[in-house]
Amino acid sequence: MEKFEPVIVAFCCHYCAYTAADMAGSLRLPYPSNIKIIRVPCSGKVDAQHIVTAFEKGADGVFVAGCLEGDCHFKSGNARAARRVEFVKKYLEEIGIESERLEMVNMSAGMGHRFAQVATEITQKIRNLGPSPVRTTMAQ
Repeated sequence: MEKFEPVIVAFCCHYCAYTAADMAGSLRLPYPSNIKIIRVPCSGKVDAQHIVTAFEKGADGVFVAGCLEGDCHFKSGNARAARRVEFVKKYLEEIGIESERLEMVNMSAGMGHRFAQVATEITQKIRNLGPSPVRTTMAQ
């Protein structure tokens, strides 16, 4: 049987999470190559529809990565993102998709190690869950 490799979409805010991902790369920290990073101006700009569309297009897991709590460059964008993620998690459960496939994480620009750790942990969690029900439905 072929080993399942999940597709993970990471919506990363420009100022912190994307810079942390860049730092992880610069430091040559290993993290799974199946992380597809989408840079956004602020995690608060990630709409519920963006997350749902990522799943519809074949993502097995999604995480939204923003600035540390209380340290958002756009004042409260990361708090807005966290509320949206919680909303979408409830929606996913209602339609029969495990809410564990979606996460909100916070990090600063200097946390390259944290980005690599989060990417690795989320990938392993999604590997354990298996392919997204949306992906298997779309393949049929």
